[in-house]
Amino acid sequence: MTPPPESEPRTLVAWLTGTRPEEGRLVLLSALYFFFILSAYYVIRPIREEMAVAGGVENIPWLFTGTLTAMLLVHPIFAAVVSRWTRRRFVTVTYRFFMLNLLVYFVLLSAVSDGAASVWVGRTFFVWISVFNLFVVSVFWSFMTDIFRERQSRRLFGLIGVGGTVGGIVGSSITAVLVGFLSPATLLLFSVLLLEGAVVCLRALDSRCATLPAAGGGPDAGDEGSGVVADGVADGGRDASRAEPSEAVIGGSALEGIRRVLASPYLLGIGAFMLLFTIGSTFLYNIQADIISRTFAAGAERISVFANIDRAVLILTLCTQLFLTGRILKWLGVRLALGILPVISILGFLVLGMAPVFAMFVVFQVLRRAGNFALAVPTREVLYTVLPRRDKYKAKNFNDLFVYRAGDQIGVWSFAGLRALGMGSSALAFTMVPLAGLWLMIALWLGKRQSELARGDGSRGP
Repeated sequence: MTPPPESEPRTLVAWLTGTRPEEGRLVLLSALYFFFILSAYYVIRPIREEMAVAGGVENIPWLFTGTLTAMLLVHPIFAAVVSRWTRRRFVTVTYRFFMLNLLVYFVLLSAVSDGAASVWVGRTFFVWISVFNLFVVSVFWSFMTDIFRERQSRRLFGLIGVGGTVGGIVGSSITAVLVGFLSPATLLLFSVLLLEGAVVCLRALDSRCATLPAAGGGPDAGDEGSGVVADGVADGGRDASRAEPSEAVIGGSALEGIRRVLASPYLLGIGAFMLLFTIGSTFLYNIQADIISRTFAAGAERISVFANIDRAVLILTLCTQLFLTGRILKWLGVRLALGILPVISILGFLVLGMAPVFAMFVVFQVLRRAGNFALAVPTREVLYTVLPRRDKYKAKNFNDLFVYRAGDQIGVWSFAGLRALGMGSSALAFTMVPLAGLWLMIALWLGKRQSELARGDGSRGP
């Protein structure tokens, strides 16, 4: 696909968003795909949070342990499926499997309304949603890194993320508005329909990519890239994924992703980045559970508070993604953009340590989560665009799921242990400051190494 003539005028929308005329349909489809994914999740996220609080704050560590155990069981199955099926087939089956699970929970939650059985259904639902949200989002970003070029991803991933942000706003609004009229079980049906919308978008994207000519190098290789990576060829410099057709089976073994992570300093660095982010998030999550349980008593009121915090996060994320994310990545580069969230975390934990109150928590939580969605996530996904296709699906999935939830485990049990020693929310927040400092150093190293790989300096491998 050739770039548009230089004389072709750019529209106001293209100037504001950084897109090019030939990219419009693909970006729109990708954003719509992400819209359906995150709206499906945000419909049920507040329900999960309420079930965690209702089941007792002291049980949260065990919920995270159950989630990690589920990840250990599910990841090899997913990797085996990836090895044997085309990306179109395994992504479709993955989403429809989760749709079936949602229907099962619809029946369970409708049948059990109170008592010990309700508590246990709630606990299993928490674990399942914690697996669900990472899987569907990880698969989405794997697909994005497979079809867009490295330089393109810097401009477009933030914009594509807008679809997910709008979806999150819509999903949390559905729950915030309807929770007083519909049961939590009934709200799950909205998620089922939204996930089917994601499948439709995925299939349309895959079909369109399969009809495009192979890209890679060419006249736009030194520019910011036009079009998609029709067969997974990186934009200029290093050939990140071999020119495999979209209908090709990815191949490899079920444990290949784990081996690749352990053998690659670059992939280990991404895993460490994920691990430290998750530990900090888990500490903040536990502080949240403590503050919310002390501040609000009623279950419906807590669900509404969680939904409204989600909306505030997503509105701030939306504004950043629309007008700033692509420009920040272009002006500052991957290295500095990746360091923004660790800096926010250092400052936020310091302030929360000095004033561990509800208002301060909300401000920090909104800024940190918005910074993650608008900057850290698209920048982190850019790190994978310089890697082969198998790493984009297998090694990435291992980092996104197992390493992420391992961070949950370290964070939640460390939090419980420190609290058992008598540390309050203030002291616990302060313990995260040096960890966020280490996180910042890893982010800066990853950004530097990604730039080397994007330029074609693969002498040391990833």
